[in-house]
Amino acid sequence: MRPIQTSYKTALFTCLFSLSTITQANPVACFNTNMGQFCIELFETQTPITSANFLNYIDSEAYKNGIFHRSVPGFVIQGGGFKIVDGTDEKTLAQVNTFPPITNEFKISNTRGTVAMAKLSGNPNSATSQWFVNLADNSLNLDNQNGGFTVFGRVIFDGMKIFDAIEKLPIVKVNLDGSLTDAPLKDFDGPPALISNFVQIDHVAVTHAAGVFSEGTLSFAVDIGTGEALAVSLRLIEDNPAYVFELDPVSIASLPTIPTSIATFSSGSGQLHIPSVMINASTVVKNVLMQLSDAKSFQFTLISYE
Repeated sequence: MRPIQTSYKTALFTCLFSLSTITQANPVACFNTNMGQFCIELFETQTPITSANFLNYIDSEAYKNGIFHRSVPGFVIQGGGFKIVDGTDEKTLAQVNTFPPITNEFKISNTRGTVAMAKLSGNPNSATSQWFVNLADNSLNLDNQNGGFTVFGRVIFDGMKIFDAIEKLPIVKVNLDGSLTDAPLKDFDGPPALISNFVQIDHVAVTHAAGVFSEGTLSFAVDIGTGEALAVSLRLIEDNPAYVFELDPVSIASLPTIPTSIATFSSGSGQLHIPSVMINASTVVKNVLMQLSDAKSFQFTLISYE
């Protein structure tokens, strides 16, 4: 195999200021619900305040036994505001106990599959526990309202099929502590709405990996020997007889901080080493080794993994 050429590094730096800033792997939160499982990759490097806030709510089990209390088909599905608790005689709904509001960190557009914080009207810095998933490209609207709604993650793997299924559920006006909310209800035969009808989150688990492989794209942060971290995506272009990935030039972006777990690239050997890659909700492969097999097209061939 040929060692990396100088032009490779030049191409990388040429693209530094080009487009996407949401490509490197970050903590992944996987939610088990009564509609199925979905995972959210958090954009920890780009939105550190919001990501830390979300992880704090997960760690405090605020989202355990939570529900999705708002569904607007073609727009958003929202949760994080209410959870199921044991009442005196039966289970009931209660508001999630919130931490202090956080500073708005709008940087990334509200496109389909992204996850953003809800907040009070007219107050950009009012987000607490509530969050929503964009069912469509809402950038024209939500990127320009109230300081922009902070996107802090994206639904990965095949998780959007869960939200597409929730979107199709009947919606009922439910009085939640004085506020009428358009709640999606499962197995609903008619009023009154029962606790069992709500779309419920059983539990949440967080995984930390250096890379994420989702929908044919491998995303990770890499040190190419300059001491600077770059966000990079490789697209799978061939899977027989070997797995071959090609660099997506528009995915390259300089990161303000270096992640704890980061891939490394050796210009001498042309080898790319990724410590760990999450490939689905329950599987993480380790020590992924790739070889630069075509420097002109920036293609890498998978050599081994554990």
